Amino acid sequence: MILTFDRITYNNLLAEISPKAIETPEEYDRLLAVAERLTFAKHLTPEEKALYKLLVILIEVYETQNYPIDQSEPHEILQHIMESSGTRQADLVGIIGSSGVVSEVVNGKRSISKAQAKALGDYFQISSSLFI
Repeated sequence: MILTFDRITYNNLLAEISPKAIETPEEYDRLLAVAERLTFAKHLTPEEKALYKLLVILIEVYETQNYPIDQSEPHEILQHIMESSGTRQADLVGIIGSSGVVSEVVNGKRSISKAQAKALGDYFQISSSLFI
C-alpha cells in the first residue's frame, strides 16, 4: 500500500509546530523535542516524515553554528569507541593485524588503512568512514 502525501495534513502539522530557522536555545530545545518524538514514533505518515526531515535540517544548521565539533583524529575516535564498548587492544588482534600493529594504530603511530577501517567498522557495526 502506497501512502500519498497530503498537503493539507502537512500544512496542519506545520501550523501546529511552526518550524523556522532556530535562533534561540529555547527554540532549539522545542524543535529537538519534536524531532525526538518523531524519531521514536512508529509508522510515521508521509507528512510526519517530511516534517521530521525539515526539523533535522534546522537542528543541524543550529548545532553547526552553535556547537562546532573539533575534528578528531581516527585513532582518537578508535580509542573512544574502544573505551565506550569495553574493547581491549587484544580484542582487535586478528581484526586489524598483529598486537604490534594494533598498538601502533590505537596510539596513532600508524595510520589506519582503508582495509583496517572497513574491518573496524564491521567489528563495531559503525561506518568505516569514522576511521579515515
